Amino acid sequence: MANKAVIVGALGVIGRNLMNHLAETGGWEIVGLSRRSPDFEVPAEFISVDLLDRADAESKLAHLTDVTHIFYTAFQARPTWAEHGAPNLAMLVNSVEPIAAKSPNLKHVHLVQGNKIYGSHLGPFKTPAREDDPPHMLPNFYWDQENWLRDFQQGKTWTWSTSRPQTVCGFALGNPMNITTCIAVYAAISKELGMPFRFPGKRGAYEAVYQVTDSHLLARSMEWCANNADGAAANQVFNVTNTDFFRWKNVWPTFAKFFDLPMEDVQTISLTEFMADKEPVWNRIVEKHGLQKVPYADIAAWPFADYVFGTDWDVMTSTIKIRQAGFQDCIDSEEMFLRIFKEFQDRNVIPR
Repeated sequence: MANKAVIVGALGVIGRNLMNHLAETGGWEIVGLSRRSPDFEVPAEFISVDLLDRADAESKLAHLTDVTHIFYTAFQARPTWAEHGAPNLAMLVNSVEPIAAKSPNLKHVHLVQGNKIYGSHLGPFKTPAREDDPPHMLPNFYWDQENWLRDFQQGKTWTWSTSRPQTVCGFALGNPMNITTCIAVYAAISKELGMPFRFPGKRGAYEAVYQVTDSHLLARSMEWCANNADGAAANQVFNVTNTDFFRWKNVWPTFAKFFDLPMEDVQTISLTEFMADKEPVWNRIVEKHGLQKVPYADIAAWPFADYVFGTDWDVMTSTIKIRQAGFQDCIDSEEMFLRIFKEFQDRNVIPR
């Protein structure tokens, strides 16, 4: 193989789709890292490692002496932003340092961040956000990671790059922080209970401008960065989204039609609260339709859905920089949602 990639966080929405993309592209030997082992066939060597344990990381990664690319897609949630910092920086350091020390032919390290680096989670921010916009009031672990990577790369022969997607959407199981599964499961439960399909978030969020990033498009952009490690992507930061914008009020009727549900007006509820007692309903749906037995706790992250549907301000970033650099891929977000919903149906995760 011409290249050997290590994907850190290979079982998440981003890592899993990147792993499959590189395998389909060909020319890549792939190693996946994750805390848990995959419960499905993967096109890669897989290493279960605790990246918060430096000794475990050095022991498990010691044989990786011929790595050419590192793709860092891992994340561990903590209750507050201040608490995010230490573990997420440690995982990056404990994966990149040992591999870089053992792999003299390392070419590129790619770090996945997100639009929260612009303060998109805090309230209205300057839009469209650009890569050189200053940070909001810290803490923000994305800045900790990026600044460490910039400093660590100094004097090295390899380069780095960073992508900043927004609300990554794609197929993955066991990773409930995925707005596509949240919408699909919410629709299935609504249908089972004989309820209409109502937008559960704030009316302002229903009407605000929003954007998302398809996991397949993100994977292609990450490979593009890897292939341009000595050129347009060297030591660069890029916003990566589908490139279009939408309002939930304009796509919600399309979703209702896909799930064959009647629509009614917005009804603002806390999904975290109102979905807390719906496990028996979900189990009934699984049995009735013969679905894969994905535990309710692993199928949808309702606090994440509340966050997305509670964002009642515009979320917009500029993708001019990466397009001018040479990556001009794009996708229609409404079509993306329908494709992913159908994939979950085809893989027997949600009912038809």
